[in-house]
Amino acid sequence: MEFKVSELERDPIDFDLQLEAGAIDFGEEAEQTDLLATAGRAEVLHEHRGPKDIVADIRLRGNFSGTFEVPCARCVEPVAIPLAAEFDLIFRPASADSEPPERSITAPETEIGYYQKDSLSLEDVLREQVLLSLPARTLCKPDCKGLCPRCGVNRNNQACSCEEGPSDPRWEALAGLRGRIKN
Repeated sequence: MEFKVSELERDPIDFDLQLEAGAIDFGEEAEQTDLLATAGRAEVLHEHRGPKDIVADIRLRGNFSGTFEVPCARCVEPVAIPLAAEFDLIFRPASADSEPPERSITAPETEIGYYQKDSLSLEDVLREQVLLSLPARTLCKPDCKGLCPRCGVNRNNQACSCEEGPSDPRWEALAGLRGRIKN
């Protein structure tokens, strides 16, 4: 769904959508497994910077909910993550802040996004909000054993016969250190 400034100038746009899995590409970080529900409102806010300098910011308020799969940080098996969040975002035309080339920004300005060509894509906003809502590290279970660093077998499913110990010769000097340390 595309929000055009010219349409938002007339009236705010309310949205209530169900996006099918695959409608938004989340890259390798996540995969949508069911409907992604989103609802909210888009409107234009006019920022007066001078008598003839008015910037049309787009304010997008809403929420989303859905279930996603992310890889386990240890064994790379998919882990289902239900997400639900609200957002209240301001987007400014990319050309509005192009001058001067270097200036310090205020804390509120770090919260502003930018849109191109007089429109904003809801799908782009949802992609960003979902990825920001995902946990930084996900485990399939707290005691996940992970993958064997030598043969790659998932140690949660089967044991491997690889010898334990440092495989990198640079670590061999530390291998006997544990026995020499006094508690």
